[in-house]
Amino acid sequence: MNKKAFVMAFITIIIWGSTFAAIRASLHGGYSSGHLVLTRFLIASGAFILYALWPGTKFRLPEKQDLFKILVLGWIGISIYHTGITFGEQTVGAGATAMIVASAPIFTAIIAIFALNEYPSFFGWIGLGVGFIGIFLITLGTAGAGFNISSGALLIVMATIATSIFFVFQKPFLIKYRPIELTAYFTWAGTLPFFIFLPGLIHDLQSATLEAHLSAIYVGIFPAAIAYVTWAIALSSGKAGAVTSMMYIEPVFAILVAWIWLQELPSLLSVAGGVIAISSVILVNIFERKRRVSS
Repeated sequence: MNKKAFVMAFITIIIWGSTFAAIRASLHGGYSSGHLVLTRFLIASGAFILYALWPGTKFRLPEKQDLFKILVLGWIGISIYHTGITFGEQTVGAGATAMIVASAPIFTAIIAIFALNEYPSFFGWIGLGVGFIGIFLITLGTAGAGFNISSGALLIVMATIATSIFFVFQKPFLIKYRPIELTAYFTWAGTLPFFIFLPGLIHDLQSATLEAHLSAIYVGIFPAAIAYVTWAIALSSGKAGAVTSMMYIEPVFAILVAWIWLQELPSLLSVAGGVIAISSVILVNIFERKRRVSS
């Protein structure tokens, strides 16, 4: 992975790592899951509309032949993913949610083989495997904090597979469109199904706490808008499998934020798993870089 892809992916992971605690804070503060996901993506969609209409911004609309694929990817990567995450976090803690989502590199690497003909090196596969072990250890470490094979966990697994598909199949569009344009298209498309949650929204907004509102605004602007742009830039600059391997370190930031914000204390086993996960990212990038130089 080159420097640009690494920096953009790292920035994204830091922002996304804070998302899970912020979602929990909004859910605890009076938002229902449906109203929260609708609110955050109305904010994100509004931000992209302002950008597109800003004087001097050269913002292009998608070509007609790409509209259907963009709609489908928006529904998969935005609608299905965020519905699964937000409803799943009703019963699954912020740290455990991040750990399940961090298994995305495995799915992404497998899908990228068939869709993009991107084959990891031998050491790349080892790095992915080591990262999976790290995620497994973190999951075991949070078992006592509420991680169960429940409907919530299954929703998060569904969301993880959806985001893996999204990461792989958006990459070809990055050749034609700028990252911020493509992210705007996906956000607008993915927001449309959320209008099913519109009834009762005003009541939720009136009864929610200030912390819940601030958290909703934060997840609407930063994780839902800015971070998706930086992630698209990373994907456009590197291989999908290598870039997505950065998600292995997302639980580290998620656990840290949840610890400070929600007092969800990580266990020593979780910390050990986080160290292994970080090591796997380093392993993947070192050996992929060596393979690229030698070839």
